[in-house]
Amino acid sequence: MIAPATTRLDEATIAGELARLDGWLRTADTIHKTYHFANYYETMAFVNATAWISHREDHHPDITLGYRQCTLSYSTHSVSGLSINDFVCAAKIDALFVL
Repeated sequence: MIAPATTRLDEATIAGELARLDGWLRTADTIHKTYHFANYYETMAFVNATAWISHREDHHPDITLGYRQCTLSYSTHSVSGLSINDFVCAAKIDALFVL
């Protein structure tokens, strides 16, 4: 699925969407979450799964990678803020842990 053209969300919508997500935080015009893993292999498997989802959505996070952790940060540069695409991708990444 390709991310549709989008617009910047207003504060009320951002607050509502953020409340639906578990553990995601907002800093200015970015949402981010740090995931923790048992080892490097699990961390890299998560990063690869994230890359697949991001490619399918055509919406890519900034990724900070460590031995047993990974932080994802989403923002929509084309609208200079947060869009619905950021929250859709965050929810899809969280769904990896439901499988």
